[in-house]
Amino acid sequence: MKKIIRLIMGISFLSYLCALTVLLFFISRGYWSDMPLMEYMKHSSNFVPFKTINGYVMAIPNGSMNLIIPIKNLAGNVAAFLPMGIFLPYYIRRLNRLKSFTITMTVMILSVEIIQLVSRRGSLDIDDFILNIIGALIGFGLWKAMTARKARKNAVNV
Repeated sequence: MKKIIRLIMGISFLSYLCALTVLLFFISRGYWSDMPLMEYMKHSSNFVPFKTINGYVMAIPNGSMNLIIPIKNLAGNVAAFLPMGIFLPYYIRRLNRLKSFTITMTVMILSVEIIQLVSRRGSLDIDDFILNIIGALIGFGLWKAMTARKARKNAVNV
């Protein structure tokens, strides 16, 4: 049974990584690709925390944009890295600790944001980073809850 679970987890993780890679780097965002890089960076970067998030949250009740846009952006950024909170601790034991997991995810997500900016496949947005980290931490919390439940179940059965 453990081998089947490991196989399912492996296939799921590889599928997730492929989907995430396509989503982050291969779907055109329609940004100004003919602009000089420095100008592109200036126009497509946000270093003000909660600027984009607040804009989307305010757009929901006042109807200033199609409802699907803020929901897709907010929920999508959280959901994009939620599986990392489950897969990484499953495969890398030292990432079972919150501190090491958070440091790893911070480096990983910042790297993604920078690569998107430099490759002009997206923007460098601190709000995307915040939402991605929240998603990863929710996944990590789910992982910890599942492993704690399994540990309690095993302790009762001993």
